[in-house]
Order: sequence, then structure tokens, then C-alpha cells
Amino acid sequence: MQYILPVVPMHRHPFLLIFLALPFLFSCEQDTRSQADRVFEEFSERFLEQYFSRFPEIASALGDHRYDGRLNDYSYGAVQEAIAFYRSYRDTLRQHEVAELSTGHMIDHDILRQLIEIHLFDLEELREYEWNPLTYTVGDGIFKIVTRESEPLEQRMRSVGARMRAIPAVLDAARENLGTTPAMHTQTAILQNDGSIAMLRSTLQPFIDSLAAPQRDSLLAARDDAIRALRDYGSWLRGPLMARARGDFRLGKALYTKKFQLRLDTDMQPEELLAAAERQLERTIDIMHTTALSLYVNFYPDLELPRNREEVIRVVLNRLAEESLSDSTIVVEAEHALRECIDFVRKRDLVTIPQDRLKIIVMPEYRRGVAVAYCDAPGPLETGGQTLFAIAPTPRDWTEERRASFYREYNRHMLKNLTVHEAMPGHFLQLATAKRCEAPTGIRNLFPSGVFAEGWATYIEEVMADGGFGGPEMKMQQLKIYLRLLINAIIDQRIHTMGMRQSEGLALMAGKGFQELSEAEGKWRRACLTSVQLSTYFYGNQRIRELRSRYEEKMGKDFNLKTFHDELLSYGTISPKYHPMLMKLPVRMPDTLSAPAAVRQPS
Repeated sequence: MQYILPVVPMHRHPFLLIFLALPFLFSCEQDTRSQADRVFEEFSERFLEQYFSRFPEIASALGDHRYDGRLNDYSYGAVQEAIAFYRSYRDTLRQHEVAELSTGHMIDHDILRQLIEIHLFDLEELREYEWNPLTYTVGDGIFKIVTRESEPLEQRMRSVGARMRAIPAVLDAARENLGTTPAMHTQTAILQNDGSIAMLRSTLQPFIDSLAAPQRDSLLAARDDAIRALRDYGSWLRGPLMARARGDFRLGKALYTKKFQLRLDTDMQPEELLAAAERQLERTIDIMHTTALSLYVNFYPDLELPRNREEVIRVVLNRLAEESLSDSTIVVEAEHALRECIDFVRKRDLVTIPQDRLKIIVMPEYRRGVAVAYCDAPGPLETGGQTLFAIAPTPRDWTEERRASFYREYNRHMLKNLTVHEAMPGHFLQLATAKRCEAPTGIRNLFPSGVFAEGWATYIEEVMADGGFGGPEMKMQQLKIYLRLLINAIIDQRIHTMGMRQSEGLALMAGKGFQELSEAEGKWRRACLTSVQLSTYFYGNQRIRELRSRYEEKMGKDFNLKTFHDELLSYGTISPKYHPMLMKLPVRMPDTLSAPAAVRQPS
């Protein structure tokens, strides 16, 4: 691997220096440390109990179903109570003797500290509840209970009925809290509100039909009331709120930097990541050109080879895009791609495959408009259940031209790479493995690191492609996705801190990123609707690369890829900053971000 940018030297992480000092803390007797561990365990249990009670939708998503009959309280008063709740636990957490904790407890302590800081930043400084109407989309709170098989249907539907009856209060809070909003966020909230209505009307119907008359009638009445409330709310979104939707969605440098460092769990300045991403663009295009050459000769043996590298790449990508899919075939093709992924991982013995179940579904309407696919795993507290790999077909209001563009981007070869990322051996495998991590408290498994999750999923794409999965055709798509990963980080920061215009963003994505217009437009929308999340892919990818490089250095000729993957995943979905200590990796001063290069495969 080539290292091109020094980042996050160890002195930026005093927490890590405490880890290195642990063997020398002879003055702290084991009994004292064990007492400190017990104190923290009791503290974390109290926090979780109050956290779940205060935020029932989060509790349900994580697998605690005691509060399934409630929705979160989104009122302004509840927001102030939440701030007081987090401040209280933050102040108590600061009083703990961190050096007396054992290694596992110290990690969980740091994860909880980070979680509380993020929540306080969100509520006190970012304050999206005042300007982002997407905060109040209610579909998830219903859909996740319906689709999870953790409880008998009658019991789940009682909870669904209770939550439907709570919907008007959520919508009242939105009207109370929202001031001036960004137009794009408001438009997306309108679409998702319509999707929530469609979900209540269509998705719930077969479940309601299977119930006995008394419960069925009660649910139908609750659903009618909820739909009426959502329609009234939709009129308010389209009318009064849209009339004042003149807000700026761009965070600005100060807010973006703080969110960047909190969400990525780093002291790195955003500009460092931006510089690394922009530097890697040209090198990645060079690698892509090399891969494209052999395919070009194979596809067009009688044609002269273009001298321009971008033209070679674009011709090959256009040829691959001809193997397009459709709304009616994409789910079936994804199921086929999943079987191929599983067979390849087993044959190459890349990583241990858990026995958890995975189901591919059409993405519900209320979730569309931000991402093309997602992996929705059972909560860490669930017993049983299955992971959902959701894929979004094209919206019904799209033109045929835009629909064709979408499926040129998400062609058969790209779908294989997407399946690697979201399912096997990407998010699905990683989350299923993390669920088996025996952490000292519930904190680690309940609050996963997005940096690690996206880092693993993008890293393993490269492992699969370089191992031959899908041939050079999929390698082209994987490299195209790596370009997308770099451009994600670039536009994320340039939009929110440097005023990048839509025309500039689309030109970058379609030019250097070789993206279809529909993909570029969708990504622009996502980059405006979110912030920092698009940077987690590149940052996380580089951190996983760094861990592998250091592990290879440690093991030398005894390096085994499956052993590395299994150990890496065994600690749960934690920030990569903890792994050097847990895996006893050689220290590098400073750490680095690595340029793309082929990764060594097992023999």
C-alpha cells in the first residue's frame, strides 16, 4: 500500500495512550479495577433503561419491545428534557476513574461518552428538530414492528395500533417546532409523508386482514384516523411550511467540522480528508484505465484503441451498462447475486459466514428518496429474526429516460458489487458477526460505529473484486464505486462548507466519477439532505486498510486473510481507533491514509 497523507497521529488520541499505559498501572490493584468495572456496568444499565424509556422508537429498533406501543415524544418540552438527561449522564460519566477500568470496560465507557456528546451536539447546536421536517417521518416506527417476527402477530398489531394513535401528536410537534426549512428537505418530507400513507394503506392491509374481527375493526379505525392526520399534515407541508422553505441546508464550516469530528470519532480536520480524496482521484482513474484496456480489446477487437484514458473507461462502462435491469427484475437479480457472493466467499474461505437469515425486499416508499439500498438487521437485543436487504425500484413519477439512466448505472455488474457491500460479505455478515461479540456491557453492541461498518463494506468490495469475483467487469464497477467513495467525501465537504453549486457537483460526478445523470442527481440530493455521513465511507475504508497493513506487518509470512477478517470483526462494530490495541498491532507514528492498490489474496 502507498501512504500519501499523514493523519491522526497518536498524540491526538489521549484515550489510546491510556491503553498503551495499562500494563504499567501496577499501583491499581485488580480488585479496585473490578470495582470500577462494576460501577460502570451499573451506570450503563441505568442509562440504557432510561434511554429506552425516553426513546421508544430506538428501543424497538434495537430489539427491546417493552415500549412498542409508544412513539418518541418530539415536543419542544421533551427536547429540553432530553438535553437535561444527557447533560446529567455526561457529568456523572466524567467523574469515573477511567484508568481503573479494564480494557473492555474502558472501550464501552468511551463509546458511551462519545454517544452522549453526539446527542448533545445534535440537540443543542445542530437543532434539526427546528429546521428539518424529515425528523418527523413516522413510517419507520410502524414498519419495523410489522416486519419483525419477534412477537406474535396479534401482539405486534396491538403495538401498531397504539403507535398509529400516537401519530397526530408527532405531527403536532412538527408544526410546533419547525420554523424556516430548506426547500429540498421539505419536498422530501412531502414524498416520505405520502409514502407513510401508502404504507399504512397497503403494507398493513394483509396483516390487518388476518386478525379476528374486534382487533381488525379497532386497527382499521386507528389507521383511518392516522391517515387523516397524515393527509392534513401533508397539506400543511405543501402549504404553510413550503411557503417559508427558504432555509439554507448547508451547515457551514464550524458546525460541519464539529459534526465531522464527532461522527467520525477523530481529531482530523475535514480539510485533510478532502485533500486525500482529491489526491486519490487521478490514481484511481489510472487503475481503472488499466482494467478497462483488456475489456475494450475483448469487446471491440477490430476498433482502434482511443488514446484518451477517460474515453476508454467511458466506452467500457457504457458497454457494461447495456446489461441493464428493470423494476420487475432487480430483486430477482439481487437474489441471484447473493447466492453467487455466498458461494465465492465459501470457496475462497475469506471469512466465517454466520447462519443468520437474509431476505431481499423492495424498499418501502416512505424510505425512498435518500439511498438506493440499505441493510436493516435485527436489533442487537432481538432473538432470531432476519436481516432485510432493501432495494429501491425507480419512483413511479420518473420518466422512461430517467428510469433507463438509473438502470444503466445499476446494471447487472454493479448490482453484484452492491450486493457485496450491503449483504455478503458486507453489512449483513459484519452485523451478524458483531451481534455475537461478548462485550462487558450492552453499550458496544447497541451503538455501532458507522465508520467501521462502512469501512468494512467498502474494503471487502475490493477484496472480492481483486479475488476475481465477477471478473474484470465487476472490478470496473468496484473501481467506479471507489471513485464514488472519493467524490462522496469531496462533495459532502464542498457543499456544506464551500458553497459548491449543483452544476459543479453534477459535473464532477458525471466527469471524473463516470456516473449516470440519475445517479449523480440522486447523490446530490443525498449530500444536501445529509451531512458528514457520505464521508464515513472513505474515512472508514482507509482505517480498515491501515489495520490490515499493520496486521500483515505483525504477522509477516504467517499472515492469513480469513484469520485477520475474523479477528477484526470479532470485537463488534466499534471505532477503528480501538483495534490497534485489541489486536496488538505495531504502532505507526503517524497513522496514514492509503491510496488504492490491489490487496493480496490468499493462496
